[in-house]
Amino acid sequence: MDKYEKVIALARRRGFIWPAFELYGGAAGFYDYGPLGAPLKRKIEDLWREFFVIKEGFCEIECPTIGVEDIYVASGHLSGFSDPLTECKECGEIYRADHLIKHIIEVPDALSGEEIYTVIQENDIFCPECSGDLSQIYEFNLMFKTAIGPGSRQAGYLRPETAQGMFINFPRLLRYYRDRLPFGAVQIGKSYRNEISPRQGVIRLREFSQAEAEIFINPRDKSHPRFDEVEDLKLILYSEEDQEREGGQPREMTIKEAVDKRIIAHQTLAYYVARTYQFLMEAGLSRDRLRFRQHKKDEMAHYAADCWDAEASLERFGWIELVGVADRTDYDLRSHMAQSQTNLSVFVPFDKPRRQEKLVVKPDMKKLGPIFRNKAKAVAEALKSLDIEELEKETISVVVDGETVEIGSDLVSFEMVEETIRGEEIVPHVIEPSFGIDRILYTVLEHSCYEEMVDEETRTVLKLRPKVVPIQVAVLPLMDRDELMAPAEEITDVLKARGIYVEYDSSGSIGRRYRRNDEVGTPYSITVDYKTLEDKTVTIRDRDTMAQVRAGVDELPDTILALLREELEFGEAGVPLRS
Repeated sequence: MDKYEKVIALARRRGFIWPAFELYGGAAGFYDYGPLGAPLKRKIEDLWREFFVIKEGFCEIECPTIGVEDIYVASGHLSGFSDPLTECKECGEIYRADHLIKHIIEVPDALSGEEIYTVIQENDIFCPECSGDLSQIYEFNLMFKTAIGPGSRQAGYLRPETAQGMFINFPRLLRYYRDRLPFGAVQIGKSYRNEISPRQGVIRLREFSQAEAEIFINPRDKSHPRFDEVEDLKLILYSEEDQEREGGQPREMTIKEAVDKRIIAHQTLAYYVARTYQFLMEAGLSRDRLRFRQHKKDEMAHYAADCWDAEASLERFGWIELVGVADRTDYDLRSHMAQSQTNLSVFVPFDKPRRQEKLVVKPDMKKLGPIFRNKAKAVAEALKSLDIEELEKETISVVVDGETVEIGSDLVSFEMVEETIRGEEIVPHVIEPSFGIDRILYTVLEHSCYEEMVDEETRTVLKLRPKVVPIQVAVLPLMDRDELMAPAEEITDVLKARGIYVEYDSSGSIGRRYRRNDEVGTPYSITVDYKTLEDKTVTIRDRDTMAQVRAGVDELPDTILALLREELEFGEAGVPLRS
């Protein structure tokens, strides 16, 4: 049994993750989060909010998970969000064609369908199930299509990402931020992709949770005012250059060094790479199994200036992407401008007003009207677009509706005037950190799960961080007796009243209950014993070291909260370790 099987078995047994629709046979690519998985997921999301909403000051919005067709025409999802498929001519099994040639082509998704099929034929690749011949490649769009309202009059799609909600709300967000850049908006919610064959548990889902931030910045200034807060942070970076170089390996360097050497394109992108790293560390990932890999040119989106993936190492799947941090330039806003015919530019004032000369062209409409009639306005607009050299000619030529029209110089006048320019209209660029919450949750489980031998028994531990752990404290009466259960229940109520997530457990031996709580990540267990009845003290047991201390019942909520906030080291609760 490999690590993945152990983690999934634990997750199913203890109520973290269950296959969805199990009563009816299930369906690949869908999972339920159980009594421990749901709070773990929410706490990871709340930790993300702490980073991006509270600390960064971005607003959070919530948009429908169904979008109208025009959104995905503009975003490119209708035309380009598809996978190349091939079908076995014998058994009918369907495959991602690019996945079949991964061992031959390093980045197969950069190839066209015809090129992939050529590789399949030249390398004698057949159906993995029955060795039958494979069909020509065809494209399969990954969006779930639906109809809005009766009669199928309006097509709708389940959103494949949360990002588009922020882009189409840009005008309202701009007003909310008082027409000033930079600003950011975030959204956490469900996205949907009709994956061909999701066979990697929660790593590849058809319904999944994303947390995305869209940070709108001035393309003229990609520095970050708080860059000094992260510049000394050291990360493992796997640059495009290192990937292309024979024998190249990821390198550890500071964020400042990466920007100074132009490994990361600019400060703002590097700043959010650093914040992504800090978030993942807080969530509980292992530092030595995390790296940031730069997209190579043949995998970079055509509109992106630079993109880095936070990748985690998993025992079964190798390096998988958890987060993408990209400079998407102005592609998204310009696409929606063109599709919606709405101006999404922003007026950015200069530090000081500027004086500049401007060519003013004045067509004589009284003369143009009788000559060109209904084309007069178009001729006038064409004249206004000419430069001074064209306007100085005796006969001026313009093209109107594909036809060249010649105009006498007496029909138009022009002059150079000096004007004050107070700013400029720009289309913002977008920095997008995009987080896959389900993948992060699984990675937290795998990276925090370990086994050790204790008294010739195997102890399984989830070393979850206090900020994300579903159960913060277990209250355990030493034995299932009324005189111990009553004070234990009272302690449970007091801790709950202070906002602490508490599990009360009186079933089975105390050793077995300790093991149960170790297995689900509970960092502290409180044992109520007969000494509690004498001096109002309880035993606090640490999950990781199994060390125990006694602490007073009256101070217990403050002690537990201090331990959870990591303000108090275990063993410093004012009493010595219990022998």
